[in-house]
Parts: sequence; structure tokens; C-alpha cells
Amino acid sequence: MIKSRDVDCLIVGGGPAGLTAATYLARYRRELLVVDRGDSRASWIPLSHNCPGFPEGISGNDLLKRLREQAGRYGVAVEHGEISGLKKTEDGRFLAHVDSGEVRARKVLLATGIVDREPDIDNIKRVVRDGHVRICPICDGYEAIDKSIAVLGPIATAAKKALFLRTFTSAITVLPLGPDLTLDDDMSGRLDEAGIRVLSSPVADLAVDGEEVAALLENGERCEIEILYPAMGAEVNSGLAASLGAEVNKEGCIVTDAHQQTSLPGLYAAGDVVNELNQLSVAFGHAAVAATHMHNTLREEDADARH
Repeated sequence: MIKSRDVDCLIVGGGPAGLTAATYLARYRRELLVVDRGDSRASWIPLSHNCPGFPEGISGNDLLKRLREQAGRYGVAVEHGEISGLKKTEDGRFLAHVDSGEVRARKVLLATGIVDREPDIDNIKRVVRDGHVRICPICDGYEAIDKSIAVLGPIATAAKKALFLRTFTSAITVLPLGPDLTLDDDMSGRLDEAGIRVLSSPVADLAVDGEEVAALLENGERCEIEILYPAMGAEVNSGLAASLGAEVNKEGCIVTDAHQQTSLPGLYAAGDVVNELNQLSVAFGHAAVAATHMHNTLREEDADARH
């Protein structure tokens, strides 16, 4: 027998955006359910120094634990699982198929995030935790001040990230991936002016030996790396929104209005799945805006139904 539940709000994703929204909605006394796969991008953060309120820094896993505890104080249920299907029914509600059965929700918040494309390195999570590979220069570029940095990726993408990192150090090398090693004259000039070195041979492999990371080039050379920043893009987890016909942009991010509502009424999105400024503080803000608008819209619908 399929288990069926009715809630005011279904939140898909238990990362910083999803859990923050859950706390808001629970404090608005809404019936809700959070469904989470347990693979939040935040769990990769070794130590964040720009998360507001933590001057000594906080790891991603510690932050997620605190957010779950905070939501739990208000009775929030976080169910481990995955949404296998989501559709809008004739009565305007949403029907979601989860591992444990069906959930009918009046409003849905997608906080499904992104998945970074990672370099092919054994034990990649350990290498990230140790600081040899870093994912987000906005988050931890400050900790790389005056260190030697290599940026790995398709040459045009890697060049843009290298220029951003020039704020923190003058020792930057672009490690191109793939056969295309061409840059337009403007980008080449900007890299030259910034003193950023671009290797003339693509990367064939990466090697980790204890505390050292090295790029092995196709021409046989070896480039030792102190800190590696991949610039390989990410997959946006916007498939549920797209399946419902909600608008997504060319990068795959979900398009929302000022209230975090998508082009499909009743469907909201928050956090990394919405735009490219993948920051904890942005996720918190999105969540507060979305949750409050969801609650106010539900209030208005209930008032209309009584008259």
C-alpha cells in the first residue's frame, strides 16, 4: 500500500537553502516535509570563513548539522530519499513521488543545488579537505594569498577564474584541458598584463603523492601544484523544474522572480540551483524570501477560500 501525505510545503533538498526555508516555514506553523538525498555541496566545505556569524570559520558538515538541529527544534522532518517524479494536478497542488510513497503539497521549494565537475583525482574529498584542491575562490581565495595557484579547465573558462584569483596572488598558472588552446586577443592581453602563465600543452593526468599535487602534461612535462582550483563547470539540478515546464536559463539555472517563485505558480527555487553566485549567505537570503512568500500566499488562499 502506497503511503500518501498532504503538506502545505514540500522542500526538495536539505542543504543550507532547504533547511533555512524549513525553519522559517515551521515557525510560520506550516505543515512541511524536507526530502534530502544527503549529498549537499556544502558538505565539501573544509572551513568557511565568510559565512556570517562564524568569525573562526565553520566546516560545511558542522553548519549542516547546526541547521538540521535548528529546524528540528520546530518539528521539521527531514526524510532521506529522492523525488522520482513531480507534477502539478488539476486542483493546483503538486504530487511528488518519493521513496516512501506520495506527497501532495500546496507549494514546493526546489533547493536541489549543483554538482561540480571534479578533476579525476583519487580520494578527491580528502584532497579538498586538506586544502590542496579548492572549489570556490570566492569562499577561500583569501586563504590562498601569495600562494602558487593553478587553475584547471577548458582554457577560456580557466582563464576567467585565473583573472579573478589574481586579486590574491601573482603566482597563477592556467592548466588547459582539451585540445582547444586558443584564446582571443583580448583575453590573451589581459592574462599577459596580469602576469598569468598559460601552459602550451594540455593536461593529460593529475597525480597526488602525499601532500603534493602535480599535473602531468601531454608533452611529458610535470607541473607541481601548491593549490589547484578546477574550472570545469557544474551540473545544475534543475531537472524537476524543467520537467514541469518552469523556465531555466541557458546554464540550466532556474529562473525566479523577486519572491523566488518560478514561472510556474506555486513552485519556488532557492540557493545554487538559481544562479551562479554559489554562496551560503545567498542561499540563506533566498530561503527567507521564498518561505515568507509561500506562507503569505497560503494565507491569502485560505482567506479567499473562507469567503
